Amino acid sequence: MNKTKRPSDVYIRFLQLVEAIRGLPSLPALDPLEERILALVARAGEQEQRLSVRDMMANEQFGAPATIHTRLKSMRAKGWIMLSDTDDARRKQIELTQGAVNYFDKLSRCIVQAAKSNT
Repeated sequence: MNKTKRPSDVYIRFLQLVEAIRGLPSLPALDPLEERILALVARAGEQEQRLSVRDMMANEQFGAPATIHTRLKSMRAKGWIMLSDTDDARRKQIELTQGAVNYFDKLSRCIVQAAKSNT
């Protein structure tokens, strides 16, 4: 019996592949808020925008400054982000670590593989 493929099959396959790579021993898991923060840091980096700790703490969509600070500290300890010096010694820029970049590379390959498996 030939099952008709739907566009949603690509996304479901992508989710399966992502679950598989999340099970690999690499960087420790992120909670949902940390994942949102990571996505923002990645988008800022892709657009070549500087994103400082102060900028993040002013972003109300992530909660109170103390919550954001705690999450940034956790993400740093887990190896997802690093803080770099800026011209102003009081401001630190948030950047992805090489491990986080590698993770996004793996996610990209999952998207490509999921799309190919649906053709």
